[in-house]
Amino acid sequence: MSFPLLTATAALPALGAVATAAVPAARRTAAKWLALLVSVGTLVLAAIQLVRFEPGGSRYQLTESHAWIKDFGVRYELGVDGIGVALIGLTALLIPFIIAAGWHDADPLETHSSRWRPTQGFFALILAVEAMVVLSFEATDVFLFYILFEAMLIPMYFLIGGFGDRAAPSQYGAAAPGQGDEAAATQRSYAAVKFLLYNLVGGLIMLAAVIGLYVVAGSFSLNEIAAARASGSLHMETNTERLLFLGFFFAFAVKAPLWPLHTWLPNAMGEATAPVAVLITAVVDKVGTFAMLRFCLQLFPEASKWATPVIVVLAVISIIYGALLAVGQRDIKRLVAYASISHFGFIIMGIFAMTSQGQSGATLYMVNHGISTAALMLVAGFLISRRGSRLISDYGGVQKVAPVLAGTFLIGGLATLSLPGLAPFVSEFLVLVGTFSRYPAAGVVATLGIVLAALYVLVLYQRTMTGPVKAEIQGMPDLKVRELLVVAPLIALLIFLGVYPKPLTNIVNPAVGHTMSDVQKKDPNPVVEAAK
Repeated sequence: MSFPLLTATAALPALGAVATAAVPAARRTAAKWLALLVSVGTLVLAAIQLVRFEPGGSRYQLTESHAWIKDFGVRYELGVDGIGVALIGLTALLIPFIIAAGWHDADPLETHSSRWRPTQGFFALILAVEAMVVLSFEATDVFLFYILFEAMLIPMYFLIGGFGDRAAPSQYGAAAPGQGDEAAATQRSYAAVKFLLYNLVGGLIMLAAVIGLYVVAGSFSLNEIAAARASGSLHMETNTERLLFLGFFFAFAVKAPLWPLHTWLPNAMGEATAPVAVLITAVVDKVGTFAMLRFCLQLFPEASKWATPVIVVLAVISIIYGALLAVGQRDIKRLVAYASISHFGFIIMGIFAMTSQGQSGATLYMVNHGISTAALMLVAGFLISRRGSRLISDYGGVQKVAPVLAGTFLIGGLATLSLPGLAPFVSEFLVLVGTFSRYPAAGVVATLGIVLAALYVLVLYQRTMTGPVKAEIQGMPDLKVRELLVVAPLIALLIFLGVYPKPLTNIVNPAVGHTMSDVQKKDPNPVVEAAK
């Protein structure tokens, strides 16, 4: 029996979460190091997955299958394709940086002991989320995926509501300890409850669709259902397939998030710590767009084509709406949140453009958006922790007193606006090319999002980093060694993948080819007018 690599990759952070939570209360530093070591170990296992995965091999590789709930036909089935293995790599890569960036985010408040935060619990919850996300990228049993899809909401709820943003009281003008604590706690609770309710409603609708799928197909196995559909032994009535598709898609659109189901994200990211905000948008939300590719298109190909025009319109609205609201934001973290809504619009538009360029670009966008958002948001978190404020107007002249911080912030921002030479540019270009070849009007309108992205990123940098040095900024320290170790690898990766994206495209393109085959779509032939 071969080593169960997929199970091990998810089991290590799950066991690490239990071990971290069990560390004695007085050994906070030991708990941090344990969590970091577990996350690095998970990254090693994810790297082994990438090495062992053969892009030209079978669609799902490293598979595992065991009986679980026999009476209901539920199996513990795992397998990864090129898209799944790339997103597992992204998740495993980001978690060590998230842990290192949040090293002090859950430390006790020495001057206000009644607000003590269990450090062990904070890092244990992060590892628990990692375990569930990794396993969701591996699951090929629909019921198993649904359980993970819902279960990850619980640790995220506590990370948002119990460990919300707290800019440390400092010499830079933060409020006195305890001041505004009650209002801040209320905002955190509201954001956490809103996050939970939105996603629970989506999950309940998906549960009804999962049950309906089992009634129609007699199985929860993705491979069995797809094979039965391909052979013609399973036929779904048109209305039935469309209803089941809508049940799945609604849940994924909430998670993604897609306009108009997006409103929980700015609250959640605004009230969470910067590392947890990265966990939300760069890791957890990718489960929604990944599931659109794996489940919606593969299980319901005809319904996917039927819904495509509406979904493309919604995606374009998300792109423009998110960018416009980012332009008007006064809060740094909410600006990044609305920018992410715009970026998810690009991802979903690429998926449903039903072209190989669009879907390859969408998958690359998931990876590259995760890296670029992590770089920008983590540097923003370091900035906010120094000043004690998330308001853009409270900053000015930072580049003169903290040039390294300002420089890394600029690179993260330029990646967010998809500057050529940085990783997101390749993704966005492929999405737009793939969309334009089939839906030219949508492709043209979506390009406005690029212009707006340049506006909100450059204005943000100008207002915070340039100009006269504000009195509260005087003496602000530059990035420390730990912070540099968090940011530098992300920036290096953005540059590397921007110049040489081939390692990713080699893994992703065969999986995209399978998805295109599922929906029986071919790329449009270019139209060339004959010379007169």
